[in-house]
Amino acid sequence: MARNELRPVIRLRSTAGTGFTYVTRKNRRNDPDRMTLRKYDPLAGRHVDFREER
Repeated sequence: MARNELRPVIRLRSTAGTGFTYVTRKNRRNDPDRMTLRKYDPLAGRHVDFREER
């Protein structure tokens, strides 16, 4: 299956200011805006919001 721009690779950066990132894919048809997920930040030691950076 070919990879295309419908599901691009995005980087999620921690809002805690630690600089920790997660890398994932998203569907642009379902989520055209910037994605925000609540995930664990090991440098902060707690769950924080991670926002998509472009």
